[in-house]
Amino acid sequence: MNIRWCGVIALCLSGLLLTGCKTENTTQAGTVGVNREQRMAISSATMSSAANKQYAQIMAEADKKGKLNADPTQFARVKAIADRLITQSTVFRPDALNWKWEVNVITAPEVNAWCMPGGKIAVYTGLIEKLRLTDDELAAVMGHEVSHALREHSRERASQQAVASVGISVVAAVVGVGSLGQRGMEYAYQGLLGLPNSRTHEIEADRMGVELAARAGYDPRAAVSLWKKMGEVGGKEPPKFMSTHPPRGERMEDLATYSEKVLPLYQQSKR
Repeated sequence: MNIRWCGVIALCLSGLLLTGCKTENTTQAGTVGVNREQRMAISSATMSSAANKQYAQIMAEADKKGKLNADPTQFARVKAIADRLITQSTVFRPDALNWKWEVNVITAPEVNAWCMPGGKIAVYTGLIEKLRLTDDELAAVMGHEVSHALREHSRERASQQAVASVGISVVAAVVGVGSLGQRGMEYAYQGLLGLPNSRTHEIEADRMGVELAARAGYDPRAAVSLWKKMGEVGGKEPPKFMSTHPPRGERMEDLATYSEKVLPLYQQSKR
């Protein structure tokens, strides 16, 4: 598929996204100023229902294997940090305190943590132990993941994919490119629209996360030291145009900038 067709496809799919979704802004801007309009075609209730079922399944499997909150001290530490972050979530979403938040620690070697829609948090022991995280660094990770949930990035991505899936089929039929051409269009969508949007989500969660951490009394500058540690355990980065995450160097520069921006909030919280 040539570049001209990729551009046409991107324009067509952009139009479908505009017409197939309603405009929302799931969060308030906060000090960091995240105020991008979002387009949604799937309801929050639908995403939360699916997330609740998946979360319950994952936790049940971990519990069955004796890997759920196996270390009471470690769980208490994670829960205490989460509680402080959740309390501050109202700066972005006043309704967030009404969510049915859950926090669990899973014994697993993965360097990972996540927060599903509706406030379902999981932290893996591999993240804490392999990186030897301080409380400030752990707050940076958890603040980032909580911000994804507050911002409803998973619902936004699901909405985009749902609309794009229909749109790609329609455009492929109209231009008569066949199954091979349709596959090329799907790749074009991912490269021209899908992946950049994911990078946008990561940047938003980074910025909101440092503000949550600062307001909760954790040093926001720890987000930078966190990514230094991540660099030590991570492998070779993929090219920027194929990555859903910003390049590490750019990310650390942005985190440093926004950490300084919210530093007064941290200093105020310590008084």
